[in-house]
Amino acid sequence: MGSASSIEWTDATWNPVAGCNVLSAGCTNCYAMRMAARLEVMGQDKYRGTTRKSGNRRVWTGKIVLDENSLTAPHSWKKGRMVFVNSMSDLFHDGVPLAFIQKVFEVMRATPRHTYQILTKRADRLAEVSHLIEWPANVWMGVSVENEEVAWRIDKLRMSGAKIKFLSCEPLIGPLERLNLDKIDWVIAGGESGPGARPMASEWVRSIRDQCQRQRVAFHFKQWGGAVKSKHGRELDGRTWDEWPRRIVTA
Repeated sequence: MGSASSIEWTDATWNPVAGCNVLSAGCTNCYAMRMAARLEVMGQDKYRGTTRKSGNRRVWTGKIVLDENSLTAPHSWKKGRMVFVNSMSDLFHDGVPLAFIQKVFEVMRATPRHTYQILTKRADRLAEVSHLIEWPANVWMGVSVENEEVAWRIDKLRMSGAKIKFLSCEPLIGPLERLNLDKIDWVIAGGESGPGARPMASEWVRSIRDQCQRQRVAFHFKQWGGAVKSKHGRELDGRTWDEWPRRIVTA
């Protein structure tokens, strides 16, 4: 129900929801579309019908699957871990009922030994339902900000009740020169990876890092990306950047 993760900023993934649809430019080469297709071929019913073939690749169909059985998984993990919630979907997708979102939050609230990281592109729905959610201290809430066109998502994130708020500027496909990081605790930046990866300019990354330093916000540089990301590594100006939120809330 949960699996170890190779993502640099988390320990494991937990997917109580499967399926999604393309929403903005950052979704074009979504790794989860490719992974969902593989998992369906491997016989995982949860992903059946969530993608279709379009040309020479797989794309989301928009089908959303709610996996009630997965809700028990975090209770079985005895040792606390950092958990990325819904790496294969978006918890705040319009196809996920509010009642199910609340169930997911009940599980997170009942397992305070874990720290949960939620990332959404549906920042408008996040803001809309935030007041109907009881936000525990062990839930970090983030929005994807891949370019200036979607920077408005940051304001929506600020409206949420999350104690720790973060941005994922990945895949970074354009500059973000005027970031307002008020009430933001953490910023992740990274280039796109995999087939068809779009290039990322080094000055875009440096600009985000410098803005984080000026505004005293933790900065994490995930990767340069590329078709084979291991070729390019994750050093920026001679070092890795693995900062974590400075204001960790425990209660």
